[in-house]
Amino acid sequence: MKIVHTIPDLRAALAPFQHPAFVATMGNLHDGHIALVNQAKPLGDVTVASIFVNRLQFAPHEDFDTYPRTWEADCEKLQAAGCDVLFAPREHDLYPEPQTYKVHPPAELADILEGHFRPGFFVGVSTVVMKLFSCVFAGKSGGTALFGKKDYQQLMIIRRMVQQFALPIAIVPGETLRAADGLALSSRNGYLDVAQRAEAVHLSKALKALGEAARAQGLDTLDVLEAQAMQALSARGWAPDYLTVRRRADLLPPGSSGAAEPLVVLGAARLGTTRLIDNLEI
Repeated sequence: MKIVHTIPDLRAALAPFQHPAFVATMGNLHDGHIALVNQAKPLGDVTVASIFVNRLQFAPHEDFDTYPRTWEADCEKLQAAGCDVLFAPREHDLYPEPQTYKVHPPAELADILEGHFRPGFFVGVSTVVMKLFSCVFAGKSGGTALFGKKDYQQLMIIRRMVQQFALPIAIVPGETLRAADGLALSSRNGYLDVAQRAEAVHLSKALKALGEAARAQGLDTLDVLEAQAMQALSARGWAPDYLTVRRRADLLPPGSSGAAEPLVVLGAARLGTTRLIDNLEI
């Protein structure tokens, strides 16, 4: 595996290839990231991963400085998975000057759910992904980028960004990987102590129960069902931001007659000081 830190070195390493398959990460890799790398390998003529903790998507009170950085273990995992090129820019490599040009996704998609509780988050995500795409795919005939479904709203925003900017990149989703008890794999799971780790699975259980209730009882009572789900999780010591059923097409609330349309249950809640997110398509 070739490791490069600057944009010129990355482009030199990718010069012989025409169809990269790319996985963007912030490091602290787990099996979900590696599954994306494995999924990427047959989709391009070179497999590229990036590790970059993007300051633009962290609010001042969030965990940018303490976000886990596990460089050596990450490199070992990527090499074992058969990654060809690792792009690990330092902050001054990717942002040599203040990033005053930014990508602002539409408010109706980016300012709800995660965007409501983390203002500006998707501006930071969209901007860094656009820049990473420019680094990896410039001069190529096309390419593929893989993003996990666990970050459901992020996947949708990136897919629409690529569509609207007519980028020659296919966005391929990766299924959420879960531990044996059902907890979605996440870099932030490492913040949990033993008792919290045992409790953490109840977020996915709450989403499953809400989805089953919505399908069984109909969408006319959805507001009540969502409130009950929030109250039940709060009673277990969580601080939920949202537990909600939305349309997969646009993440808007379903109409009362929309029980047959594809839906997704999404949730975000804080357990102690750790904020976890998850979703379940129903």
